[in-house]
Amino acid sequence: CSRAPRWAARWVRVCRVSPKVEFPVLAQHTGVIDPAVLDRLNDLSLVARKVVEGYMAGHHTSPHKGSSIEFAQHRAYAPGDEMRRVDWKVFARTERLMVKEYVEETSLSLNILVDTSESMAFRSGTRSKLDYARWCAAALSHLVLRQRDQVGLVLFDEAHTQKVPPANGAPQEAAIFSALAGAKPGGPTQVGGVLQWLAGRLRRRGLTAIFSDFFEDPETIMEGIKRLLFGGHEPILFQVLDPVELTFDLDGLVRLEGLENTGTRKIDPRALREAYLEEIGAHNKKLARAARALSVDFVPMRTDEPLDAVLSTYLAARNAGSRGGGR
Repeated sequence: CSRAPRWAARWVRVCRVSPKVEFPVLAQHTGVIDPAVLDRLNDLSLVARKVVEGYMAGHHTSPHKGSSIEFAQHRAYAPGDEMRRVDWKVFARTERLMVKEYVEETSLSLNILVDTSESMAFRSGTRSKLDYARWCAAALSHLVLRQRDQVGLVLFDEAHTQKVPPANGAPQEAAIFSALAGAKPGGPTQVGGVLQWLAGRLRRRGLTAIFSDFFEDPETIMEGIKRLLFGGHEPILFQVLDPVELTFDLDGLVRLEGLENTGTRKIDPRALREAYLEEIGAHNKKLARAARALSVDFVPMRTDEPLDAVLSTYLAARNAGSRGGGR
């Protein structure tokens, strides 16, 4: 059995005979990613335009105003400012209290969140949405860690979370790859609620890459995104879908099994296809618009697309200073 979209009257499991094919990327965590894929990605750097920490991965410069390293600017003194920050030479010349601000040198911090709920187990071919998300997460981890920056990982469904706290170095890559290799689809989840819960618990502010099918109310998801933004994180939404979820291209009668003990039903996909496509199309457009309204990247991905091509296109666009979402 493999899981299908939630949109066909909440019937989400399409039962069919399919060969058991192990996804090669995570077969062993010691060799998580196809080296050929990494070769095509290694020249890219993950650059954030609005990230709080790690403003530019290559330059390792943060827009946070710190207390050392490089002078940034003066600003007028405000009640509560430390007197030791006052530039008394400027005061002697102008009789105005001005405070020194500095730019801190810091590293990029990337938190990767992977949805491991039951809907991510769906596959119409040889790889599930969770397989594809794990591969993407492994590739991004490798890219950032090879720059000596920090990466953390959170695997989540409604009832469980597994965390690998942000760190750098070879042991961190091994820990992340091991966690990804062991990730299995669990129960249902509410992504928006999980994001709200995690917003105050992510140790370091920075980029937050979220891999999910985002099969829930976009407004609920965006409430979680707003909490992340308020906490100083920069979310990137990677929506991972199976091609069948976008085309509903199923032949003959299929049996759908519902979530939460709602039973089973045999259907003719042709009878539902038009309504289904209209609903999922409207959902995805609403999700993309909501992300755009918050200036958050929204990156649609299909599990039949070459991973390196998708990531290369997005990261190159980001490096060039344009948004990668909404294609």
